[in-house]
This record gives sequence, C-alpha cells and structure tokens, in this order.
Amino acid sequence: MLGAMKTSFRIVGLPLATFAPLFSLNETALAEKNAQRVVADQKPGFPCRVSLKDAEAGESLILFPFAHHSTDSPYRASGPIFVRENAKEAALSPNEIPAAVRSRLLSVRAYDETGMMLDAEVTEGSNLEMQIERFFADPRISYLHLHNARPGCYSCRVERVQEMGH
Repeated sequence: MLGAMKTSFRIVGLPLATFAPLFSLNETALAEKNAQRVVADQKPGFPCRVSLKDAEAGESLILFPFAHHSTDSPYRASGPIFVRENAKEAALSPNEIPAAVRSRLLSVRAYDETGMMLDAEVTEGSNLEMQIERFFADPRISYLHLHNARPGCYSCRVERVQEMGH
C-alpha cells in the first residue's frame, strides 16, 4: 500500500523577460497598453507576480492586464497583476511557499492538461500544502493556479515535481 505519499510541487512565478519592456515606457505608452505605474503605499497589498514578494511601501510597480490562463478552453482567463520594477524572478525550491502566498486567502483552481478546470477550493495560505496534496492526488489534475481570493487576481502556478526514475 502506498499510504500517505507526499506529492512534490513547485510554485512558479511569471518570467521577468515578458514584462521588462514595460518598465521603460512613459505613462502615455503604458496607458495605450491599459497599464499604469503605481507606487505601493502599504505592505502587504502589492504582490509581484515575478518575484512572488510583496512590494515595499514606496516601491514602484506596473499594474496591467495579463492573460494568466492562455488556453484553448472555456477557462481561458486574464486579469490585473502587479510587477515590481526591480523584480528578480522567484527561484523557489520544491515544496517552498513564499510568504506573499502563504499570508493570503487563496482560491486554488485545478486544471487538466487541456486547461479544463476539474476542481477548485478556497483555503488559507497556511493550509496550502494540504490543498495541493488533495488536488494532486487526482492524476487527471495537471497543474494548479492560485488566485488571491478577495480581489480575485492571479497569483502563481503550482506544478508537480516529477520524481526521478518514475
């Protein structure tokens, strides 16, 4: 019997290269992309989707619409995200959950390989491992998206870590 075999996972932020060109744009050029430069006036409150860290008060970010679930399914989705102008890409270890994720109420959405949602749940970030384990126990679930539940905005992706030799 397999028993309580733990699923390894990795939380993945967005790639900096996708957004780097935005940082040099002026306010008019940003507005043409439905984007704007904002300054964090509190912490937490401005979570960066590249670094997976909350911006410090006074830090500059770009707020803009982003297609976070670019799939050919009815669950194709986009929404507003923040990216810190001095962001460095998150490089998280397997099973590591950053504080900006752990400290929030989350909507966890589970998708199959075709981008169809198979399940969803709301959980405190402090209970995220249990929710990931429950969803990834279903072999049909390919990946998870985390959303900050109150504003509903996309946070990050959770992927299975493939075990070597399996």
